[in-house]
Amino acid sequence: MDYDKWFEDRLNELKNEGNYRVFADLERYKGNFPIARNHRNGKASDVTVWCSNDYLGMGQHPKVLTAMHNALEECGAGSGGTRNISGTNHYHVLLEDALADLHGKESALLFTSGYVSNWTSLSTLGARLPNCVILSDSLNHASMIEGIRHSRAQKKLWNHNDVADLERKLAECDKDVPKIVAFESVYSMDGDIAPISDICDVAEKYGAMTYLDEVHAVGLYGKTGGGISERDGVANRITLIEGTLGKAYGVLGGYITGSRSLCDFIRSFASGFIFTTALPPAAAAGALASVEHLKNSEIERSTQKKQVNLLRRKLDVVGIPHLENPSHIVPVMIKDPVKCKKISDWLLEGFGIYVQPINYPTVPKGTERLRITPSPVHTDADIEYLVNSIAKLWSQCALARVVA
Repeated sequence: MDYDKWFEDRLNELKNEGNYRVFADLERYKGNFPIARNHRNGKASDVTVWCSNDYLGMGQHPKVLTAMHNALEECGAGSGGTRNISGTNHYHVLLEDALADLHGKESALLFTSGYVSNWTSLSTLGARLPNCVILSDSLNHASMIEGIRHSRAQKKLWNHNDVADLERKLAECDKDVPKIVAFESVYSMDGDIAPISDICDVAEKYGAMTYLDEVHAVGLYGKTGGGISERDGVANRITLIEGTLGKAYGVLGGYITGSRSLCDFIRSFASGFIFTTALPPAAAAGALASVEHLKNSEIERSTQKKQVNLLRRKLDVVGIPHLENPSHIVPVMIKDPVKCKKISDWLLEGFGIYVQPINYPTVPKGTERLRITPSPVHTDADIEYLVNSIAKLWSQCALARVVA
């Protein structure tokens, strides 16, 4: 078999479908987000980034950078090992304490990314709890899906955010087997939000654990940034809250929070935790500074909400269709993979605007979009320029507009 030819044929299929991914080679400017230098074909030019998950610009915040610099000078570069073998740095312990406090839980456990924390925790729980059934929202993230698959536990899919369907699926389960209801708070592609309280009602009725992924909500919602579960006053009803330090907190890492025994169980049995090198101390220190800042500062969250609302209003004025949702994510719907990629390329090359096309398999075919994430450091002028640029290309691609 000619392996390389087989690989190339599959890649060409992706390219012909408009689903081949091309990485933008970006160089972020310290203190000047959302501007970045884009390297392309041996040349470099400045672009405005509109699709970053650094939702609040905390990756550039002076408190975060100072904390990381100080930790680097104090501790050096790497952690030096796994958490079990010399790799637990004092900054890890302080950060875990801060995260447990953020969610009102007894304990927290750090991982190297949000993907790893989901994959590891769900696979460990599903594999170790005897005859466990995991009830997974149909739009859960790939990290959750892979963790459930790896656990080899019985899986039941319930219709997205459909509490009645969840109850039907729970009612089918043996009342004596362990059950985990796994779902997200903010779904990152459509920007819709789970009815957490109603889900808790049903899970409690059937004796199920609740596993909540808050990665697109921590730092952004709630009085102290604890996510949708804090905003809605239901964090105490969730068995396990999972989050990330690489999005609104602007650094790196994932985590879980829950009871002391739950976190200790995963710490003791999860291969994805036991056998991987711990986060660098500087990353933990920076994340700690970010978490503590956003526990006390509302300015980033309130400014971001204002800019999200302004962008939506401007899009409405020029008839550009975007999915309505109550979150910070603005999906501009193109519904054609080739045109989605072309508009993204033209925005980058002709207008200095970087927004990545979102195509299959990240979203279903026919729902291709530009996923825009306004931040508190995008100005009103930035928004005006973005909307006008999209509107020009919308006409060139003969895409339908929304009539008010």
